[in-house]
Amino acid sequence: MTDVQHRPRGESADVAVQHLPVENLAELGEADAPVAQPASSPLPTSVSGRYRWVRRHPIPWPPSSSDGAPPMLPSLFRREDLRLDVDRRYPQMTASGTSSAALTERFHWIASLTEIGPDHWTGPIWYRDGNVTLFPYTNVEITAKRSQYAAQRHATVTFSGGGQPSFARTYAWESPSYHPVEFEYDCTSDANPVMSIDTGDHPNRPSSMPLESLSIGRVYRRAGFRVSLAPGGTVPLSGAGTDARWSDNEMHDAMQTYWSRFADAPQWALWTFWSAMHVQGASLGGIMFDDIGPNHRQGTALFTESFIKNAPAGDAAPDAWVRRMRFWTAVHEMGHAFNLAHSWQKSLGTPWIPLLDEPEARSFMNYPYNVSGGESAFFADFDFRFTDAELLFMRHAPMRFVQMGNADWFDNHGFQQDDASRSASASTLELVVRANREQTDFEFLEPVVLEAKLTNRGTQPVLVPSMTLAPQGMVAIIKRRGMPARQWHPYARYCRSSDPTVLTPGESLYESLPIYAGLNGWDVSEPGVYDISVGVEIDGALVTSNPLRLRIRPPRDRDEEDLAQGFFSEDVGRTLAFGGTAVLESANETLRETVDRLPESRASWHAAAALAAPLASEHKVLVIPDTGQRMAGVAAIGGSLAERPASVDDAVEMLGTLTDADAAETLGHIGYRRRVEAATAALARGGATEPAATLQRSLLDVLSERGVLPSVLDEVSERAEAYEAALVDETDSAD
Repeated sequence: MTDVQHRPRGESADVAVQHLPVENLAELGEADAPVAQPASSPLPTSVSGRYRWVRRHPIPWPPSSSDGAPPMLPSLFRREDLRLDVDRRYPQMTASGTSSAALTERFHWIASLTEIGPDHWTGPIWYRDGNVTLFPYTNVEITAKRSQYAAQRHATVTFSGGGQPSFARTYAWESPSYHPVEFEYDCTSDANPVMSIDTGDHPNRPSSMPLESLSIGRVYRRAGFRVSLAPGGTVPLSGAGTDARWSDNEMHDAMQTYWSRFADAPQWALWTFWSAMHVQGASLGGIMFDDIGPNHRQGTALFTESFIKNAPAGDAAPDAWVRRMRFWTAVHEMGHAFNLAHSWQKSLGTPWIPLLDEPEARSFMNYPYNVSGGESAFFADFDFRFTDAELLFMRHAPMRFVQMGNADWFDNHGFQQDDASRSASASTLELVVRANREQTDFEFLEPVVLEAKLTNRGTQPVLVPSMTLAPQGMVAIIKRRGMPARQWHPYARYCRSSDPTVLTPGESLYESLPIYAGLNGWDVSEPGVYDISVGVEIDGALVTSNPLRLRIRPPRDRDEEDLAQGFFSEDVGRTLAFGGTAVLESANETLRETVDRLPESRASWHAAAALAAPLASEHKVLVIPDTGQRMAGVAAIGGSLAERPASVDDAVEMLGTLTDADAAETLGHIGYRRRVEAATAALARGGATEPAATLQRSLLDVLSERGVLPSVLDEVSERAEAYEAALVDETDSAD
């Protein structure tokens, strides 16, 4: 059983935030001071940071009243923010501004700056967003007033160009940071979290790098954020079950249930959860959940007993290597929550401006083993920072792109192919997206699960990363006839080790592609014709498939139409994707209704598979009393953990409906095998060896009928024989 290691309330896991010496304020700004500074206190004389101008507009509402004196609403106001980025850590020589009315952003602009005198800059406006008709200007000229006192600082911006008369606006100093952000760290007792490191502990580092204690908070403060920490110890985290490993659906439920600051609204807050290991084993080092309810990019989890715990053989400082990799993994996964893509994947989309890939970047967003020379070369030239392009995005992009819970993961991610960039190895690879059926017609309500197949069509062996076809590594574009194209974004993103795999001539890799739902909602659901294309990056080149055309049939009867509204919901989509839930009861109720009302439909087989998984083994659930008060923490209102026992008979009954070749067709061969074998393993662990052996043998029969690869049948057969042998041993022992 996994228990949670809590921090005492008010004790920070990020020591640098609490104990940063005052003399470091010149580098980082007053956001890092251990206590708040009065407005009249001396402050650093840098000018970079956030400035604000506000004009208030009192308005009468309603227009009249009985005494003739109209009451006043609180003032509606127009606010303009200026972000000046010309000195301090990693200056981008950039200014940006946002105009807002009430709670609505009106327009956003960004300008590149050139210094033309002391505290005097000018430059063109190169990016505009929002209602640009309100902001036609093309140039800015900025002067800043330095002072040891915050109240005396200000910046004056003169806007010109665009066929408009120039005008000047003076902004008052507000903060040395560009945005605030709150981190909350939680960990299990079997995890070994690393929130800070000493940069001099490992000898493989740049010779010019200063030796210092570096925390996660300091990394993000240097990126321009005012970092604060939420109090720890307010939520008891558990729920991984007896194996102490976190499954996708357990982690999915925990992200929503246990984060003390969870809200169905954008907020500058991020949950980071440390545990030992995911059920998928040591290959998974971290995961970012893009979607919690309707909002995205709010939480991430790190697994410290994964591949990031073992230093390479012969490493000069293995303990320091492990701490550094855990630290790097945490900052990397948290960077995704700020909407940063991997360094080598930026050209696959245009989240706000066209971006170039940076495959050799020494950035937290690159993989150390991806660069030329590998991990050693990476850390020998890594300054524990983000690249300038990434800093420009985090500091100056429109807020909705960066803020947690706001714009989707890598918003507006597009799809482009450059045939000239294909390497020799990539040019011999063929990528196919297909459905395991003769006709690519799908029933209404049937979740569309496809299969990606990568084949070496050359005459020589080719090395490819083992995780090439992982869903988060593929770009899948969905085009419904008569509608704009959109990209499928899976619910979760994983940080995994990816070992090289040799594909001999004619050999293939396969992976399931559950394209029906993701962060965009249900991407393939409405009746109609769809074209699906996928692409993967291999050896720096993009390998793409030909489009697969499929059709969703209209509903057959009133029952299907009635169920559609509940079935095509966010909760049901996530429950199907993560293989079941013990928390989202509304989703389970919809799935049970689907099985009862449409027992012969293909949707019912997907529903049965998701319902059976949580029933096959015991599960921890959080019981929260209905007190009617705002929840500041589960413990504070008497919450507790309860163990829901396995329901073997119900699980076997549900799984029994899947022993049909058509069930394998709709779930996809890969997904079908994974679902059934996960259930048989859970049953066997719980002592239900006989139903486990029976279901495993049924799986073998179905896959044999479907004509899957002999190597797959051999593996399934071996597991069936193992269960049957264990059953014989149990019988002999009983006798």
